[in-house]
Amino acid sequence: MFYYVLKYVVLGPLLRLTFRPRIEGLEHIPDDGAAIVAGNHLSFSDHFLMPAILKRRITFLAKAEYFTGPGIKGKLTAAFFHSIGQIPVDRSGKEAGQAAIREGLGVLSKGELLGIYPEGTRSHDGRLYKGKVGVAVMAIKAGVPVIPCAMVGTFEIQPPGQKMPKVRRVAIRFGEPLDFSRYAGLEDQKAAIRAVTDEIMYAILGLSGQEYVDEYAAKAKAAQAPDQPKKFQRRSR
Repeated sequence: MFYYVLKYVVLGPLLRLTFRPRIEGLEHIPDDGAAIVAGNHLSFSDHFLMPAILKRRITFLAKAEYFTGPGIKGKLTAAFFHSIGQIPVDRSGKEAGQAAIREGLGVLSKGELLGIYPEGTRSHDGRLYKGKVGVAVMAIKAGVPVIPCAMVGTFEIQPPGQKMPKVRRVAIRFGEPLDFSRYAGLEDQKAAIRAVTDEIMYAILGLSGQEYVDEYAAKAKAAQAPDQPKKFQRRSR
């Protein structure tokens, strides 16, 4: 109930009025049935902007840190994410990844929309990084389509470390559903799930126009020294 109050009465109208998102390809989101929406992740604002413009409810796998913060702020944040149906995911270790896949498959088994960021974390410099294979495992096991999505301009309105977003127009683009039925039964094959993941990331890249980096975002972020300038190029769209 609270989810729909936020979406249609409180947060949704405010976000649409403030950021006036340009929406492309919304017709690719199915009216019913299970599907995965896989997108790039540039900003904390992404969590709110995409759900605000979708007609259907979407459940995201959200990092566990959003649910375990200290103090009053942490409790309020956890309550908010719980209330809108987001699922906490521990991102440390192989077993944590398997738990996330089980949670995601549970959402899909109910015929719902599952939102996931294959990069596994927000981009620290606006580039698109290598996707993790969990999205491929879920797509193959559940036998559901994957709709690629690109958030455009959200890095500029709220880059990492900025608490309040700038008021600036953004774009949200959805691509045609990707069918991976030809990989049925191959969710345990490394070559198959890597191929599926790379196809998803390539589709996101085509929608976003970002520079692609064939490295995991978390690794690149950890390797970047605090005083190292962020040098990157982005293609304009």
